[in-house]
Amino acid sequence: MPISAHRLLFSLLSPILAMCLATAAVASPATDKVLQNVRLPTGFQLEVYADNVPAARSMALGSEGTLFVGTRGTTVYAISGVPGSGLKPTVRTIASKLNMPNGVAFRDGALYVAEVNRILRYDNIESSLEQVPAPNVVRDDLPKDRHHGWKYIAFGPDGKLYVPIGAPCNVCNEPKYATITRMNADGSSHEVFARGIRNTVGFTWHPTTQELWFTDNGRDHLGDDRPPCELNVAPRAGLDFGFPYCHGRDIKDPDFGKLGDCARMTPPVQTLGAHVAPLGVKFYTGTSFPEKYRNQALIAEHGSWNRSTKSGYRLTMVRLEGHKAVSYEPFITGFNRGDEVFGRPVDLLVLEDGSMLISDDTAGAIYRLTYSAT
Repeated sequence: MPISAHRLLFSLLSPILAMCLATAAVASPATDKVLQNVRLPTGFQLEVYADNVPAARSMALGSEGTLFVGTRGTTVYAISGVPGSGLKPTVRTIASKLNMPNGVAFRDGALYVAEVNRILRYDNIESSLEQVPAPNVVRDDLPKDRHHGWKYIAFGPDGKLYVPIGAPCNVCNEPKYATITRMNADGSSHEVFARGIRNTVGFTWHPTTQELWFTDNGRDHLGDDRPPCELNVAPRAGLDFGFPYCHGRDIKDPDFGKLGDCARMTPPVQTLGAHVAPLGVKFYTGTSFPEKYRNQALIAEHGSWNRSTKSGYRLTMVRLEGHKAVSYEPFITGFNRGDEVFGRPVDLLVLEDGSMLISDDTAGAIYRLTYSAT
């Protein structure tokens, strides 16, 4: 074949080859399984944003577009390449040898990382990704218990950092635990905001009312279908949500039920499936999804670990009318097929362009969810 013909053939094939190479760069057997099996509402598309993020958990977005990702292992990642920019994502490990650094939050140029017993702050992080300086210790006096010790953290509308303290057990009466606490950005004025919360690994604030909404994981060993997991709202400080004496709306704990009255606790705004392990929760504040999704609560259900028939492994939506939850329904399903698990959703993040990121600690991936009417 003449050289000119070779060049012509290459010019015709090069876009196809480039597409194949690009696909290979962001594909893995684990994420392929998810994409092949996931079931989406009409008009939605799910793609892999980054698939080399082992044990990806909580997410926080920097002011310059860096995505920070915590894990329940020892590492924290930074991913450059904002979705939709056309740039290939670059994943960096920016911290290692930490103690379950699940929680990440970003404020005033600094990355806050929650280990089991301390909060760290990495100043000017986006300008030092190649050589990350030693962190400042914000607080190091949090409980050291690893059982429910991994944390989700976020800054509230009041400028305070909210930090949960999970119960160090399946169910027990430990007054210093089962709370959501808050503190100033420098770690001062640490106080309990809400009590009676077994283990929340996801919370957010309503875009209009600014009230705190949070998921809570129900206790184990009361059967396959009891008690429900929960979505709760705390319109003010000082409320008690029932743990360990009451679960769901009115299920008395067999061991600790005498410690309180279900009628006096703050009930969940919506009971969720039993053992679905709800983690990340976000209100959809973008405009690219259809109107019916706007300002509705979307939840990442990580999935059950010991239920005889698996539950969860999906995204759900709690539809609201005003302050009232009117439905609880599947949104995205197919992260498992029976006992075969392909992925486990953890956290959600709504981007400025209206798309949404979903972390998956089983496939070690971050997905991007988009919508197109055509």
